[in-house]
Amino acid sequence: MPNSQQERIDTLRRHIAPITPEDTMSEAARKTLLLDFIQMLEHEDGSRSGEDIEHVHDMRVATRRMRSIFLLLNEYFKAKAIDPFQRRLRKIARALGGVRDLDVMLDNLNQFRSTLAEADQAAMQGAVDQLQKRRDAARAHLVRLLDKNDYQRFLDSFGEFLTTPGNGAKAAHAEEPVPSEVRHVLPVEIYTHLAAVRAYDRAVDEANVETLHLLRIEFKRLRYLVSMFEEVLGKSGPAFVEELKLIQDHLGKLNDAVVAQAALRDLMPQLDAPQQAALEAYLTLLANDAARLHATFPEAWRRFNTRAVQRHIAAGIARL
Repeated sequence: MPNSQQERIDTLRRHIAPITPEDTMSEAARKTLLLDFIQMLEHEDGSRSGEDIEHVHDMRVATRRMRSIFLLLNEYFKAKAIDPFQRRLRKIARALGGVRDLDVMLDNLNQFRSTLAEADQAAMQGAVDQLQKRRDAARAHLVRLLDKNDYQRFLDSFGEFLTTPGNGAKAAHAEEPVPSEVRHVLPVEIYTHLAAVRAYDRAVDEANVETLHLLRIEFKRLRYLVSMFEEVLGKSGPAFVEELKLIQDHLGKLNDAVVAQAALRDLMPQLDAPQQAALEAYLTLLANDAARLHATFPEAWRRFNTRAVQRHIAAGIARL
């Protein structure tokens, strides 16, 4: 077991290797998981301290990517080998998400508050204080989770899993040729997830926020998959990921506005009348932002569906 977190990271870095088209899907997943695991560890200290909220964001992104990779490619591993890692990553991601969501709400609320007159800023302080209490509780929960012995045991066992080729992978059938390498399987995986996204085409113009939330999840899965294999897709891979990022950011901002409204309305009973009035003004702003993002999404969707954008991924797959 490493004597320090930095020693653990340095040891893991020695195992970094590029994905190749000839890798099995399980080994390609292992290589990508290793990079995300290192990123998670690199931002752990910052997530504990809370001095810079971006550490929680980056650690959360790393855990979410690892969870998505397992969900996307779990058929290439034995369930018994990866289920404990998936459960632990889900627990960590939830704790990080509890902090991150409140970080974002507080940051946005304080930005809005800074634009108000002095009296209105004072009235808004009640909502800020309530959110701060929730954030402090969420951060305390995160730190307790990271301090537990079973978290350290997870780091040891997951690090060993990620640095041992073949560990937990399903055995290939020696009797007959079965698609198992990146060059065999990736085109099907990408187009399957692209089909899941494009299936929303007829629903977009009339879609409610709940439907767009589901679409956001499908976009996220597609983006994680393509991002994972950027290096074997050539220049077309990053170009397609950038298009995915644009539309996913649009949907993410809409989701953030909707979630923030629900969370802040939950604070109303704890505020006095002047504080409620000040918060209501901010809720109106959030509602207007959500309405604008909702109304303009079909335009972003039509751009994504153009042949010029779709050619990016086709060109990348043709390289395999």
